[in-house]
Amino acid sequence: MKVPMIDLQAQMAPIRGELDDAVRAIFDDAAFILGAGVARFESAFASYVGRAFCVGVNSGTSALHLALLAAGVGPGDEVVTTPYTWISTAWAVTYCGARPVFADVDARTGQLDPLRAEAAITPRTKAILPVDLYGHLADLGAFEEIAARHGLALIEDAAQSQGARLRGRPAGSFGLLSCFSFYPSKNLGAAGEAGAVVTDDAALAERIRRLRDHAQEGRHNHVEVGYNYRMEGLQGAVLAVKLRHLDRWNEARRQHAARYDALLADIPDVVAPVVRAGAEPVWHLYPVRVPDRDRVHADLQAREISAAVHYPVPVHLQPAYASQGWIRGACPAAEALARDSLSLPIFPEMTSEQLAFVVTSLADSLRAG
Repeated sequence: MKVPMIDLQAQMAPIRGELDDAVRAIFDDAAFILGAGVARFESAFASYVGRAFCVGVNSGTSALHLALLAAGVGPGDEVVTTPYTWISTAWAVTYCGARPVFADVDARTGQLDPLRAEAAITPRTKAILPVDLYGHLADLGAFEEIAARHGLALIEDAAQSQGARLRGRPAGSFGLLSCFSFYPSKNLGAAGEAGAVVTDDAALAERIRRLRDHAQEGRHNHVEVGYNYRMEGLQGAVLAVKLRHLDRWNEARRQHAARYDALLADIPDVVAPVVRAGAEPVWHLYPVRVPDRDRVHADLQAREISAAVHYPVPVHLQPAYASQGWIRGACPAAEALARDSLSLPIFPEMTSEQLAFVVTSLADSLRAG
């Protein structure tokens, strides 16, 4: 039995007519860059996350870059963030000429630890940038308090958490600005690359709109150094259609996660993911911790189960940041997760037979080891 990490063909099949109509409208209008398709999505997504403004861009990485620039991050500044994430989070800080300062994570959740993050603040710190890992919100209430106490900007990297909630508040509603990725494998995925920044600050939203389009104020009037970070019309149209189905897809992910929890509970050596009190995750990933992770991963791949290893090298140990002097052991919890974590397949269209096969195969592999 083949079990992919995600099945985009199965996701699109029931809504193909909606997608075809939306894409046809973009071609009919020839509105390929920004345009009405993007504007409609921006309005719908701002409402969905409870923000006043949404600015669509061409990737989640660009969203983070522009959010940090709008928050005033620049050369000589520091941004406290997590070492256990996709590297785009750190890239965005570096693109601003600032220095990412990595604080260790909570060993249970993989999320940036508020106490360690606060301890990493220096007079040069300009912002805190936690990540909503795996589709679980970070401890954002605690980070809001820390940011207020130290006069810092809080920017939420919500790339993996479209539709998640914490104590009733949706992903994207925390901090000064929040950033999303719509890479195709995300819970809300485009038909290519796309991202967005959301905020309640009208001035910040206007600046980000300007920066994404070569920093133009009127045609051919460039008021600062800008970027070609515009969202394509086709991506806005596709995202607007898929947004209507996101809650249903997320609920299916929750049901699969609950079944994983039940089936894995009796298997020795498997550490299932932890859900923080008051959290409603959307299970972008379902990570477990297992001994001899790489051997188990290879066993599952041999059975045509597309389990995945996410973040096997923490960001602070990446060669690109070697010049900053980070050493092994600096973030021990993140390094342990990088060694032991294995993401099991989870997607809305997953069948009960596929899920049971994953669990049985995982148990077989662990017994064999």
